[in-house]
Order: sequence, then C-alpha cells, then structure tokens
Amino acid sequence: MWTHFEPVHAVTYFHPRARAAYEAVGLRGYWRGYFAGRAAPLGPVEAGPVVAAFFTFAPHMVARALPSVWRLAAPEEALRARLTGAVQALAELTYELPQGHLGEAAELLETAARAAQSAGRVLGAANAALPAAEYPLARLWQAATTLREHRGDGHVAALVAAGLDPVETLAWKVAEGTPAVNLLGRGWSEEQWRAAAGRLAERGWLTPGGEPTEQGRAAFRAVEDATDLAAFHPWRALGADRADRLRELLDPIARAGHTVIPPDSPIGLPPLPA
Repeated sequence: MWTHFEPVHAVTYFHPRARAAYEAVGLRGYWRGYFAGRAAPLGPVEAGPVVAAFFTFAPHMVARALPSVWRLAAPEEALRARLTGAVQALAELTYELPQGHLGEAAELLETAARAAQSAGRVLGAANAALPAAEYPLARLWQAATTLREHRGDGHVAALVAAGLDPVETLAWKVAEGTPAVNLLGRGWSEEQWRAAAGRLAERGWLTPGGEPTEQGRAAFRAVEDATDLAAFHPWRALGADRADRLRELLDPIARAGHTVIPPDSPIGLPPLPA
C-alpha cells in the first residue's frame, strides 16, 4: 500500500505547481517550502522538535529554516499553500480520471487514515488532527499524507530501536545504492559521513571498503519489517477486500505521480509493476 499512497503525497516535493504555491506565500527556495510545509501541522515550532521528527537532517540545517520561516508565512499559510499546490499538481496529473474514481479512492484512503493509531506518532497525529478537506483530491492528498507521516514516525522508531543515528542511516542507504548526491544535501559534513561509515563497519554492517555485508542487510531488513508491522493497523482495519479495491483505484494515480518523482529520489520508491 505504501508504494501506492506515497506517490500521491510526494507530488508536494517534486511538482512545479507545488513549488509555485509555496513561493506565492513568500517561501522561496526549495528547503523553505519543504520545512515550512512539512512542519506546519505542528504549529510555529522551533527547530528542536523538527530535528527529532524529521530525523535525517543535520540540526544546523533545520535551524537555518526554523523558526525563521514563520516570519515569511505562518503555519496556517504554509498549510494552505501545501494543500493548494498538491491539489493543483494532482489535478494536472489525474484530469482523465472520473470524479467518482477519485471520490471513492479518497473515501477509502480516509477510512484507512482514520484508523491510524496516533500514540507515539508525532507527525502522523499532527496531520490527522487537521481539519477535514472538502474536495476529493484534497481529501485524497491529506489522507495519503497522514498515512505517510504515520508510517515515517514508525520507521524513525525502528531506526532508533536498532541503534542507528541519522547520519548512519543515510550512510547505509548510500552503501545500498541510493545516489549520494541525493542525501549529501541534508547538512552533514564529510567528516561526519566518514565517521558514520566507520561505525557501520565496526558493527559489521559494512566491509572495510564500504560494501554492505549480509549481517548488515539482515539487520536493516529487520528495521524495514518493524516499520511494516507498525504501519499495518490501518490496513487491517480497512480489510483485505477494501484494501484491494483501494490499491486498484490508486494505481493510475500513483503511476501519474511517478512521472514527476525522479527515479533516484531519496524517497526510494520502487517502480510499480507493469
């Protein structure tokens, strides 16, 4: 299900209309829009909670954006901009789909999102608490975003439980094949990257040459399995039949979303099967 709802959410990061909506309220520059839009459900927070919740960004990078972005656009303005941009992006990508298709998909995805358990899920809970959207594409995007952040909160918990810090997590992803250029912009220094790779080698996750070991692959697979398990409740609540129907409805929307998501993006979305 993640491979089908994540592309719906991810248009907010990659579609030109999403970027333009942030710029229209004064959030110029990619990272201002990113931090303001994603953090806005938390209110006018300082950097600290966002460093914790977003996990993989260096603290000084977050501090460059927060709380200064709130002088450019209040959280309420950032929320309106992110929803406006996302809906405009999805409207452009799904204009051939009937309204009934979008409405049914939104209803089922909202049902799953309402079943998401919020305890310990800061970003998921903050998004779930936002006022309900009115139109199908807005409802669809907001439900996808709630489920996406709910899953992400669980993933952070699994990483912490496995003893991985943020830069170690990024170093592992690069060792597994994620292009380094997509992750180096998160604020960590070259020295911190080298030290993180060294710690992974000491744990037996990487070879001295920086290649993943079977021990490392098995340990990170356990992190991914824990993430899946923690994210499963909404789909158990929805039930297999409705989940299958939702996956069918989301498939063309997700495929349209993939057209604007770079294939080597740091999200790591696999391609949908043909």
